[in-house]
Amino acid sequence: MAGESTGATGATQLRKGVLELAILALLEQEPAYGGQIVAALAAHPGLDSGAGTVYPILTRLAKAGLLATKWQESPVGPPRKYYRLTANGRDALTAQRAAWTAMSSALNSLLGGIDA
Repeated sequence: MAGESTGATGATQLRKGVLELAILALLEQEPAYGGQIVAALAAHPGLDSGAGTVYPILTRLAKAGLLATKWQESPVGPPRKYYRLTANGRDALTAQRAAWTAMSSALNSLLGGIDA
C-alpha cells in the first residue's frame, strides 16, 4: 500500500536524522573511530545501527565539512580512521540540538507526554 511505503520512508529519514544528531553528540565528547561509534550507539536502545548505516552517515558528514578525519595506528590490527567535530560540526550540533529540543517538546505535547 502507498501509505505504508510512505510511512516506512518517513521513518527511515527520521532515523537517519536522529542518528546524525546522535553521532555529532558522541563526537562532541571526544574523537572516535567508526567501530567505537557503532558500539556507542548500540549502548542506547533505539539508536543501535550497523556499520552499513553508520559509515555512510560519517562519510556524508565529513564531505559536508562537519567532521574531520585522521588515520591513527591501532595497537591491534590496521590503522583506524578517527572522526572529530570541526567548528562547523559544533555549530551544526548546536543548531540541531536546539531544533530537536523544540520539536521533541512540541511532539510530546501533542502525544500527551509528560514534558508538555
